[in-house]
Amino acid sequence: MFGGAPDDAHGYYLEDLAPGMSERFSKTVTETDIVLFAGISGDMNPVHIDEEFAAKSMFKGRIAHGLLTAAFISTVLGTRLPGPGCVYIKQNLAFRGPVRAGDTVTAQVTVAEVDLERANVTFDCVCAVRGRAVLTGEAVMRVDRRPAPKPEAEVAAAQSAAGG
Repeated sequence: MFGGAPDDAHGYYLEDLAPGMSERFSKTVTETDIVLFAGISGDMNPVHIDEEFAAKSMFKGRIAHGLLTAAFISTVLGTRLPGPGCVYIKQNLAFRGPVRAGDTVTAQVTVAEVDLERANVTFDCVCAVRGRAVLTGEAVMRVDRRPAPKPEAEVAAAQSAAGG
């Protein structure tokens, strides 16, 4: 599933990553998503939950929370590239347009830089609706190095203990 990973429980290792590698995730935002996010986050800004109020706003209607959209970047990073095992170091975001219930958001991350010394990987991040960027940014992730191979004696002992 992942580039050279020893099992499906771990994503890419630092040594597997190179600039230009990219992955994406798409999700259609629903009314339920917006209401649940408001409840979970405590962000009850009426531009998200009150149609009458939101109709008078610059958006002319309710919009999804920006951080709900940003969460789709986290989905790609944590499940696809680099995937399980990585940890956020930092993220910057620029909100470029609204997302509404019914919009399908596609989050895409692309490896921009691999810092082998610090074990950090920088990603360019974009969320788009109908091909138009609604969020752009950059993420830095800490990514595990590939574990050193076990000496042959340890492998033989483990196989013997497992009955093999």
